[in-house]
Amino acid sequence: MQMPSPWKRAGRPPVFSLNVGAWRHWVGSLAMLLALTAGGMHPAAHAQGLPDFTVLVENVGGSVVNIRTTERHRAGRGNGAPEMDEDMLEFFKRFGVPIPGQQNPRRAPQQPAPQESEPQQRGVGSGFILNADGYVMTNAHVVEGAEEVFVTLADKREFKARVIGADKRTDVAVVKIEATGLQAVRVGDVSRLKVGEWVIAIGSPFGLENTVTAGIVSAKARDTGDFLPFIQTDVAINPGNSGGPLINMRGEVVGINSQIYSRSGSFIGISFAIPIDEAIRVSDQLRSSGRVIRGRIGVQIDQVTKEVAESIGLGKPSGAMVRSVEAGGPADKAGVEAGDIITKFDGRVIEKAGDLPRIVGGAKPGTKATLEVFRRGASKELSVTVVELEAERPRSAPVERNAPKLPAVIGLLGLAVSDLSEGQKAELKVKSGVRVEAVEGAAAKAGIREGDIVLSIDKTEISNVKQFEAAIGKLDKPKSVTLLVKRGEWVNYIVIRPAR
Repeated sequence: MQMPSPWKRAGRPPVFSLNVGAWRHWVGSLAMLLALTAGGMHPAAHAQGLPDFTVLVENVGGSVVNIRTTERHRAGRGNGAPEMDEDMLEFFKRFGVPIPGQQNPRRAPQQPAPQESEPQQRGVGSGFILNADGYVMTNAHVVEGAEEVFVTLADKREFKARVIGADKRTDVAVVKIEATGLQAVRVGDVSRLKVGEWVIAIGSPFGLENTVTAGIVSAKARDTGDFLPFIQTDVAINPGNSGGPLINMRGEVVGINSQIYSRSGSFIGISFAIPIDEAIRVSDQLRSSGRVIRGRIGVQIDQVTKEVAESIGLGKPSGAMVRSVEAGGPADKAGVEAGDIITKFDGRVIEKAGDLPRIVGGAKPGTKATLEVFRRGASKELSVTVVELEAERPRSAPVERNAPKLPAVIGLLGLAVSDLSEGQKAELKVKSGVRVEAVEGAAAKAGIREGDIVLSIDKTEISNVKQFEAAIGKLDKPKSVTLLVKRGEWVNYIVIRPAR
């Protein structure tokens, strides 16, 4: 059988005249091109080359410090060693590295064990020098509960440090050592940081000082906390890296390595850093007053889902849904209601729920601000006075209800409801609504439970059973319906798709 020719044009293939050197060069280039293509790498990437971090580490490494903490030994407690898998323990044993948090395994048998009052190593972390006068930034969890804090510089000088302040909400802390002429870091602009950009981390993973790891920025503005939009990277971060700097290719600190996503306690490819601009704002307050002052308006919020946004006429899923309003708090006095969608705070757009606590937290207590809320299909502006955020309060237990069950018909949605007495309304802190006495069918599938309070149906406020039944009677049977439901202290939108 005649094989088809790879040449597209008819006739004899063209003749190439190449000397041996050119031929070898051509074959080598072709082989390299094929290798790059097979490995998934574009030829341009090879031309650019991988980054060289050596100069970067030499310039910044002197600003990174090791932080170790101690606490008084308590009888009956474990050795404080972090949990490790067998491979990691074998690594430490093989290379003779002391296991973090454990006493020295090579202690001579005749040497007495430490007394209960003797300080014992509690943990190891990292940090970096903020200025030449000895201020060092690290994570709050690195120094939390420590009796003594020691800072070791890159030149091996060690200083006892005092904690200037620590903020648990952002996990930022500032400590001070008595030293001058130190090499301080340069602070970068987080807004210029791009996803895919190369970054490095320098720290003390598992107590191994001056360790450098590299990777890229995987994502920005990850909402893993109330007050911080974290930077996500794939830089290897392990216990002991906490508090160390995340550095861009210009040698600037853009974040503080703070968290990893892991079930074993060791790095598995996802790590998070506190944006340096947020950390600097916190550190400035810690240095000036020893604590961070934030604003609050007294609401509990949640995300707005695409389904809810479409069902209530909001359009796109943006803003922060108010699940509960603190009685007598700033938002309550301003007229904010559970079920409102806060779309703007003092002119600043709330794209997602996590934006609100950060923006409000940055407002000075005592200032007046304008809230824009979306309520029952229309936007409304309210004036609110910001107050200071204090320590978190324990949540009260759900209200017990012993109201008699009144008869009501289970209709299209599968709900039987009853009226609320004035006493129940006062106890539940609602102005209107009906109580769910029985649930089945579509409502049960949507997650509604007996005891829930239905506040509105498709933007229509419900005051009693009569209004509830009237609203149900007006529904378009094939279409879904959105209920605003209160359960305990919380409210939420629930979309019900009627049975067909």
